[in-house]
Order: sequence, then structure tokens, then C-alpha cells
Amino acid sequence: METILTINNLTKKYGHLTAVKNLSFTIKKGNVYGILGPNGSGKSTTLGIVLNVVNRTEGDFHWFDGNTTTHDALKKVGAIIERPNFYPYMTAYQNLKLVCKIKGITYDKIEEKLEVVGLLDRMHSKFRTYSLGMKQRLAIASALLNDPEILILDEPTNGLDPQGIHQIRAIIKHIASKGTTILLASHLLDEVEKVCSHVVVLRKGEKLYAGRVDEMISSNGFFELKCDDETSLLNYLKTHPSIKNTKVEDGLITAFLESPISASAFNKELLSKGISLLHLVQRKESLEEQFLQLTDNN
Repeated sequence: METILTINNLTKKYGHLTAVKNLSFTIKKGNVYGILGPNGSGKSTTLGIVLNVVNRTEGDFHWFDGNTTTHDALKKVGAIIERPNFYPYMTAYQNLKLVCKIKGITYDKIEEKLEVVGLLDRMHSKFRTYSLGMKQRLAIASALLNDPEILILDEPTNGLDPQGIHQIRAIIKHIASKGTTILLASHLLDEVEKVCSHVVVLRKGEKLYAGRVDEMISSNGFFELKCDDETSLLNYLKTHPSIKNTKVEDGLITAFLESPISASAFNKELLSKGISLLHLVQRKESLEEQFLQLTDNN
């Protein structure tokens, strides 16, 4: 599969603060990648570096085959890394014509891209009349005007209402279905789980995980347990070969599985040890549980 972007041991320091630390990952054509992490984890800094708006301290990156200069490569990239900044007194169509002039491209894709983002019927409305969600959708249309090979979005649904979030996510999926590679930064687990095929998890500038989303959540799952004799149960779980680790919250014990075991077999085993459960539910791990385990254990 064709490589779009390669990042090697990237580091960015601001004085004593290390925003990105020794970060490496590769983006392949045709996938939707999420850079996931809490605020301050280095997501926006990483995007800024590969878009040549932030200088790296150490490491390197290259676009496509590595033989293309970053300046030329960025002609094949569409990006929104800040709040959309259009002229409020101009219409959507007029704003996009201006973008075309700046990029040195023809106007013939304007209506097509407005249709992709669901704004064709409002193309002659002034930008100042747009809702926040519509403004964000216009920014996506703007980033698509040069038919980029990769679309980069920094927190694309930030500040939007539920309807606006749903619309942006649907647009991202549609763009991806047409073969455009997408890289988005988000602190929302739900966003990455619903939209992305691959994820890079960052914490304090360091990579905790990189790979497919479905592989990250294809664990053996976990048990939710309640017991009158919580101490005996926890002691038993600590030595159990199938239990990876446990957490206790509001009287509910969550036991994460290292290897598969059925709920009925597990219950019989506990009863044979004199431990009687009040509650036993077996579940699959969501991306959230995986993410919390990663960030808790580092």
C-alpha cells in the first residue's frame, strides 16, 4: 500500500517543555487515521510540524516517496488546523473563489465541493449568516478544492452541537469512501472509534499505541463483578492466570482478561473457592477502556 506520510523519531521542545517526544508512525493511502490524546498531548504540534508551520527540534518526516520536497508535497495536502477564517461579508462561493486564486487553481470544483459538504443550497449566503457547523463544513470544502491526496483536520468537531458533530463525521466518512486519506486529531474517543480505521494514541507527547482501531479493541474483554466479600475476590483475582488487572469503582470490580474464559466457567470456579457473586457480566472492551488502561499504566 502506498505511503502518504512517514514520521521518524520526531521531537519538539519549547524550552524545558517537550511537546512531542521521539514520535514515529506511518500513514498509508486510503485509511482514516486518528491522533488521539487529551489536550496538551502533542496532537496539534505534530500536525503543525508536518505542515511546515512548526519547526521540529529533532527527528524528521517525509511525504509520499521521500523524493518530493515538503513545499511540493503540500500542494497535494488539504488541511484545517485552525478555526476557519473567511471574509464575513462575502458569500461562501466568493470566499472559495478567493481560495482558488490563492492556491492557483480553477473555479470548476467549487460547486462540487460545496455539494460534498451539504452547502450547495447556501453558496450565495454570506459567511456571517452561517452557523458554527456550517463554517466548519465550508472550511472542509475549501481544503478539498485542490483534490488533495490527504485531508488533515485538527479537532474537526470541537465546539459543535450534536447535529453539527454528526454532519461533520458523516462528511469525513463520505470523503474517505472516495479514496482520500484522512488524518484527524481528536481528544474524543467516540470520534476515533466511529470514524477512524487506525489510531495513534499520544500522552504527554509520547506514543502509547499505533495500529488499527479494531485490533486495539479486539481484546478478550472483561468481567464486571460484585461480591459481599470483596477482599477475598480481589485477592483471588490477583493470582488468576486469566486476569490481567483489576479496578474497583463504586463497589463494582472490573477484571480485564489476559486470556479468554467464559462467564459460567469463571462463576463455577469462584463458587468452588467459596466466593459467591452478587453480579457477573461479561463485556467486550471499548476503545475507552483500552485508552484508560494505556494512560493509567504509563
